Amino acid sequence: MTRQELKVSSIRLGVLIGKSGSTKREIEEKTGITLHIDSEEGTVAIEGEDPIAVMTATSVVQAINRGFSPERAFRLLDDEDMMLEIINLADLADTARNLERLRGRIIGKAGTSRAQIEDMTNTEISVHGKTVAIIGLPEQNDTARKAVEMLIQGVPHENVYSFLDRRKKEAKQAMLEYYS
Repeated sequence: MTRQELKVSSIRLGVLIGKSGSTKREIEEKTGITLHIDSEEGTVAIEGEDPIAVMTATSVVQAINRGFSPERAFRLLDDEDMMLEIINLADLADTARNLERLRGRIIGKAGTSRAQIEDMTNTEISVHGKTVAIIGLPEQNDTARKAVEMLIQGVPHENVYSFLDRRKKEAKQAMLEYYS
């Protein structure tokens, strides 16, 4: 039996449980694990016979805790190579005001910057609290993380989009070469 325990913020516990326990039940059914949620303590214990299933369920719970909707977090279940990556902005921002500025640069006006990075890297991105979380395949996450880091460093948005466009073309070219 493998067991993993995590803290989940009180505002995300309801999302994790879902309407009448639907999200909790779906995670349990899709991974074959058991979730024990202690709402008072804000802890979630994940138990199962298969260590990989426990790790996968842990990533789904972490993704929901980092602001992803259950539907978006379930992408981690679609492919065993999918992974969750979390960037801590608190380490990079010296003040609360600077943290908000960084969050704003990553999200962009009406979410356009975040959506552009997601679209060009085929990832899911959540800017929640003091973190940026990314769900995707390793190479996609790497490109999305680099784009987020460029925005954090103050690189103009147009330059970041050009970088993403170059990466997308390189990946397409590599795919064409692989299959020819």
